[in-house]
Amino acid sequence: MRDCNELDVSDALLAWYDRHAREMPWRIGPADRAAGVLPDPYRVWLSEVMLQQTTVAAVRDYFVRFTSRWPTVDALAAAADEQVMGEWAGLGYYARARNLLKCARIVTSDHGGQFPDSYDALLQLPGIGPYTAAAIAAIAFDRPETVLDGNVERVMARLYDIHDPLPGSKPALKSKAAALTPQSRPGDYAQAVMDLGATICTPKSPACGICPLCQPCRARAAGTQADLPAKTPKKPKPTRHGHIYIAQRKDGALLLERRPEKGLLGGMLGWPGSDWSETPAENPPFPAQWREIPGEVRHTFTHFHLILRLWTAELPHREAPTGLTIMDKHQFRPGDLPTVMRKAFDLWRGQ
Repeated sequence: MRDCNELDVSDALLAWYDRHAREMPWRIGPADRAAGVLPDPYRVWLSEVMLQQTTVAAVRDYFVRFTSRWPTVDALAAAADEQVMGEWAGLGYYARARNLLKCARIVTSDHGGQFPDSYDALLQLPGIGPYTAAAIAAIAFDRPETVLDGNVERVMARLYDIHDPLPGSKPALKSKAAALTPQSRPGDYAQAVMDLGATICTPKSPACGICPLCQPCRARAAGTQADLPAKTPKKPKPTRHGHIYIAQRKDGALLLERRPEKGLLGGMLGWPGSDWSETPAENPPFPAQWREIPGEVRHTFTHFHLILRLWTAELPHREAPTGLTIMDKHQFRPGDLPTVMRKAFDLWRGQ
C-alpha cells in the first residue's frame, strides 16, 4: 500500500471525476467548467439548501420546479411566502424554506442580487451554516474551502482508517479533508469527493475494486472499510401522540390553521389539533359531534415518531373560529400541506 502522503490524491480524484461526474440539473460538469462555463451561484445555493438532510433523487424534481417558477434569486425574493412553502411541501425541515426566503430577500436587498463570494460573508446569510458556506464558496466561486458532508466524512475515515466514532471525529476528518483540498479546481474537487462517497465509497458494500483511491486507502488495506466510519450509537427515538381534527362545511370548505412561524412545521398550513406529547388531551377547535376515523396517522420526524388520532365533524360556521381559516374547496391544494398533514387528509378522504 502506498501512503496517502505519497500520492497526489486530489489529482487522482479529479481525473476520475472528469470521466465519471454525475449529471445534475444544478451542476456545471467538468468539461463545461474547463471550457469556461461558470456556475450560477443562485442554483448552487438553492441546490445545497434543498440537499440538506435529503437525497439527490428526492431533490431533482423540486429543483426543476423551483427554478422554472423562480429562475433568479430576485424572482424568488419577490415570491409570496405561501407559494414557496407550498412548492416546498414534502421536502421536510420547513425551517429551510423560511430561511430560503429570508436569504433570497437579503441577497436581493443588501447585495444587489449577487451572492457574496467568500466563506465568511456567506456564513452571515440566513440558513447557511459552515458546510453550506464552504460548498457554495467552493462550487460557485472556486474557493479552496473544505467541504465536509457525510460522504466526505466516510471517504476520509476509510482513506486514513480513522476509527474514532462520529460525531467526535469530525475535527480530525475535516483536518484530513482540508489537507487534500487543492488550490486548483477546488470546486470540481469538492464535487468529486462527494460523488465518490455517493457512488463508489458507499455506506454498505463499497466498490473498492474500481475506486480511484484504492491504492492509498488504509482501511481497504486493513480490511476495515465496511466498519467505517464508526458512529456513536443513537438514542432510540421517543414516540409522541396527538389528536388532529378535519372539519368540512356542506359546501366543501375546510377548516385549517397556519402554524406559528417558529417551531416544527413553522408557517405551514395544517389541521387544528392537540399538542404532541406522551398523553395529549383532546382539543377540538369547536364543540361538535366529533367522530373518530378508524386508523391512525404515523410520521417520523428527526427526533421523534408521531402517532395521531384523526377526528372529523361537519363545520357549521360561516366565520372561522379565532386563529383558524376556512378555505374554499377550490382554493385548497393538498400538495400545499406538509407530509404529516397530507397523510391525515388522505386518511380522512379515504374514510
